[in-house]
Amino acid sequence: MPLDNYNNLGSLVEPERVHKACYADEQIFEKELENIFYKSWIYIGHESQVPNPGDYWTTWVGRERMIICRDEKGNVHVLYNRCPHRGTLICNNLHGNAPKAFRCPYHAWQFNMDGSLRNVPMKQGYEGIVDLTDPQLQMKRAERQETYRGFVFASLSSEGPSLDEWLGKGARAAFDDICNRSPEGECEIVMNCFRIIQHSNWKIFLENQLDAVHPSITHHSTGDAAAQEQKIYKQKTGEDPPMGYQFLADFTLPYEKWDSLDTIGHPYGHTVLAGYMGLRPKDPITVSHEEALTKAYGAERMNAILSTNVHHVLVYPCLSVQPPLQQLRAVRPLAANKTLTEIWHFRLKGAPEGIYERSLAYYYHVNSPSTMVNADDLNNFRACQDGLSLDGGGDWVSFHRNYGQDPVENGITTSVTGMSEQPMRNMFSSWKEYMSV
Repeated sequence: MPLDNYNNLGSLVEPERVHKACYADEQIFEKELENIFYKSWIYIGHESQVPNPGDYWTTWVGRERMIICRDEKGNVHVLYNRCPHRGTLICNNLHGNAPKAFRCPYHAWQFNMDGSLRNVPMKQGYEGIVDLTDPQLQMKRAERQETYRGFVFASLSSEGPSLDEWLGKGARAAFDDICNRSPEGECEIVMNCFRIIQHSNWKIFLENQLDAVHPSITHHSTGDAAAQEQKIYKQKTGEDPPMGYQFLADFTLPYEKWDSLDTIGHPYGHTVLAGYMGLRPKDPITVSHEEALTKAYGAERMNAILSTNVHHVLVYPCLSVQPPLQQLRAVRPLAANKTLTEIWHFRLKGAPEGIYERSLAYYYHVNSPSTMVNADDLNNFRACQDGLSLDGGGDWVSFHRNYGQDPVENGITTSVTGMSEQPMRNMFSSWKEYMSV
């Protein structure tokens, strides 16, 4: 249906339901890029991705091709991946190092890491015609760029809230929880990730991340099998089974457990889901980690850090972060029915290697191409998209669960039950605000 046929985009979102066009209409998707992804703060990467001068990674903000890089003074920059001469992509590789400067592969214009023009071949052709120091002949920088605890964000709009205001207490919790678990107060990225093309709308993925109803249904075969293996391992060895079994068995927790969790909705669509995994066993690895944190911060602060119980933080519209498992999923929308997700993993600086290996096990168990967990979700995502793209069968998507029961105070909504659809309502409340501008 043409966009003009809707009275206004706000009419597509009601407090407890949304119109299917929000997921399936390409014109609405284009408006999302313009109003949400090009005006909000979007995660670009981590400072540790570019540890050395000349290092760069390429990425996307919506359909815009971007570069994150580090200059010789140690400063990190976010640039549009476009030569101002004839529009050629400057960097065609995913990542690399430009030892002295970026060099356009078409006409060899050279640029410093901050985007400024360094050199142009055969300058005499421009003398008296154009000033080569004109800022318009530089690689364009992102309109705004800010960093929080090493995580780099950019906005393609010169207007809007600061990163700190936009993140707020809810989204900051994600990055604070990861970094605080390091005895050095910092994390560093693992230089590779899983990249998955999902044949579904980007919002379907984000909704799933905080959907506490689906795990025991969608992932029951994996969870049940892992729970059975746990028992067999314990019976045969008399020892506690590896944490990997627990990671998977937890997907089929009783509904009462899921329902006991808190979900807290924050402004700008950010939402926090409380933790449910037991990630503090009294094994030598955990004890060693506790000792390192105690040495760095003292026993009281150590206990406060490791008692923080957050499973997912949704940083709307671009991230799903799992702080205690040291991973995040970055969302790159490609079309109304197509989304790229990048799943990145992090090390805690100064923490025992076993802590990294434990979280890496979860990363592989849940995200790798061989896992059934991700396969189950991807199948559901595509089935949702296929159903929402049909002309018949109804026009609305229901978010009625526990509607009207969640208390709101100072703009923060606390669910009365972990299986409330409050996170979806919170996201679409912000969607409506973005899209109604």
